[in-house]
Amino acid sequence: MPGESGGIPIIYAYAAIFLIFYFLVIRPQKNKQKEQKSMISNIQKNDHIVTAGGMHGTVALVKEKTVVIRVDENVRIEFDKESISTVAKTKKDLQPAKV
Repeated sequence: MPGESGGIPIIYAYAAIFLIFYFLVIRPQKNKQKEQKSMISNIQKNDHIVTAGGMHGTVALVKEKTVVIRVDENVRIEFDKESISTVAKTKKDLQPAKV
């Protein structure tokens, strides 16, 4: 009865697919989320940030769930901390490399 022993190898194939999926997709995404959460929790006044919408500014005030950023003289905008995509200590760190 050759058809009866075919169940075991298919389980190994599914396990291998799951492991590949875990190491290529799930694990890197978890690490990225952990890094983003750490970055947001360490935001301080005078840090230079870029929001998810592309707004550049300097942190003027840090609140519990929001930050107030200064985008120009006498122009301040309040954003959710979750909308921050990049944080740098100096404005120069946010500049793209020139080619």
